[in-house]
Amino acid sequence: MTAIPEDAPARKRPTLVRHHVLWLTVLAYMITYMDRVVISTAAPYIREEFGLTTAKMGWVLAAFQLAYALFQVPGGWLGDRFGPRRALTGVVAWWSLFTAATVLSWNMTSLIVFRFLFGMGEAGAFPIATRSLSRWILPAERGWAQGVTHAGSRAGGAITPFIVAALIGWWGWRAPFVIFALVGLIWAAFWWVYYRDLPREHQGVNVEELALIEAELGVGDKTRRAVPWKQILSAPQMWLLSLTYFCYGWGIVTFLQWTPTYLHDARGFNLAAIGLAASAPLAAGVVGDLLGGFISDRLLHRTGNLTWARRIVMLLGFALAAFAVPLAAISPEPVIAVAWFALAVFGLELVVGVAWAITLDIGGDSAGSVSAVMNTFGNLAGTIAIIVTGYVASSNGWNSALFVIAGFAVIGALLSLKVDASRRIA
Repeated sequence: MTAIPEDAPARKRPTLVRHHVLWLTVLAYMITYMDRVVISTAAPYIREEFGLTTAKMGWVLAAFQLAYALFQVPGGWLGDRFGPRRALTGVVAWWSLFTAATVLSWNMTSLIVFRFLFGMGEAGAFPIATRSLSRWILPAERGWAQGVTHAGSRAGGAITPFIVAALIGWWGWRAPFVIFALVGLIWAAFWWVYYRDLPREHQGVNVEELALIEAELGVGDKTRRAVPWKQILSAPQMWLLSLTYFCYGWGIVTFLQWTPTYLHDARGFNLAAIGLAASAPLAAGVVGDLLGGFISDRLLHRTGNLTWARRIVMLLGFALAAFAVPLAAISPEPVIAVAWFALAVFGLELVVGVAWAITLDIGGDSAGSVSAVMNTFGNLAGTIAIIVTGYVASSNGWNSALFVIAGFAVIGALLSLKVDASRRIA
């Protein structure tokens, strides 16, 4: 055995700056959902003040969703073109300002305008945040990383109804918009100070962590390259993944935007009960986010088969949603219905972390743009779902709208069997 010289320098353990970056990104995801769920909880009171029907409120909610869908690709391009540090700081500041501006609304049209401008800013959040992780998070950590970031978003959505219900009770429906906007502006300032586009630019990264990251991901540089749109848009896997995410988007956006109204109108819940019941499915979603990414990464570690490590989890998630939603619709007991909703959202959230991990798997340095295309489809589905749900619920009842969610979950399960995370786009 070779003796180690007494004067040999002790090898340091790698620092964990990449994990700090991840948790800061988790906070960003949390803030995105806190800001967008505020209006869902406040919707009954906004409807009352402005005299809006359920269908008209659907158009207000859809304004955010439409802008969010339309500006996904420009948002992802910003992250790939100018770097996540500048791009994410800018979009968070933008949407925070328009979160606050919602309190200036005086009718349906002004609400739609402010929500559309808010959606423009939030559209860049997830694509740019995904790009921000592409040079920091190791391949074997991607499923977990995307799971925990989306768990953060759902956790934000889960706690928000409680906070908003309390704030509305104290100061009216406008107060939460101002308070939540301030939280976003504080985060944007901290991101600018702490984050760096490349690990080697960060003073907190030691030599060991830098070697670990660059051995897996390469050195990287800040050269501004053209996004390979031809390759992205011509790749079959891009379209399969996007259509699968369309099915996910229909279900999750309907739950996020319409659950408080459904509980109020169809199940007779009061304000306090809405806060608790609307949070339960999102809390279940947090668990689904964490488990989906974790299970996928463990399967990859045990089998070495990236394709099936991603597929199996997506298939299971869609199957659970397709099973649980109809049972929620027909349940005569409101509490049991909420429990079935929780299982459905748990299933859908098994899907989301894996889907976003796949954008890193197949996108590489173009992950921002690849994830933007996928998320465009998810949010186009959400936009259509919000409007359609409002009209279907008004004309045919809420059960019909819920069965549509189950139908898309079945389609998503079938499509997931064709998604291949091992096929790189560029």
